[in-house]
Amino acid sequence: MMFADDKSIDTLQQLFFEVKKYLKLQKEYTQLEITEKLSILLSALILLLVVITLGMVALFYLSFALAYILDPLVGGLTVSFSIIACFHILLILLIIIFRKQLIINPMVSFIAGLFFDNNK
Repeated sequence: MMFADDKSIDTLQQLFFEVKKYLKLQKEYTQLEITEKLSILLSALILLLVVITLGMVALFYLSFALAYILDPLVGGLTVSFSIIACFHILLILLIIIFRKQLIINPMVSFIAGLFFDNNK
């Protein structure tokens, strides 16, 4: 019998425990890796939210300033605010039309690069 002696049984038990330990370490490593990736993703989303919020505030005040600058040139505040509103609507439409190039593709590239980075 090949596995009848104690040395073979001890070796098999040791191999089993080593495989079990390896699987446990792999699980912990995967958890750490996922935690790292999700932390990077969350921090990027928070940064994006802060930048968009501050950008909107700045755009709001710049729009008011531009409206008052345009007032004497176009004949009234109503016309200047209307021009600025039309510009913003045009900007929104352009963003919607080019959303794949401006938003979707960069976001997919970022997330794919984050989770499928094989350089390590």
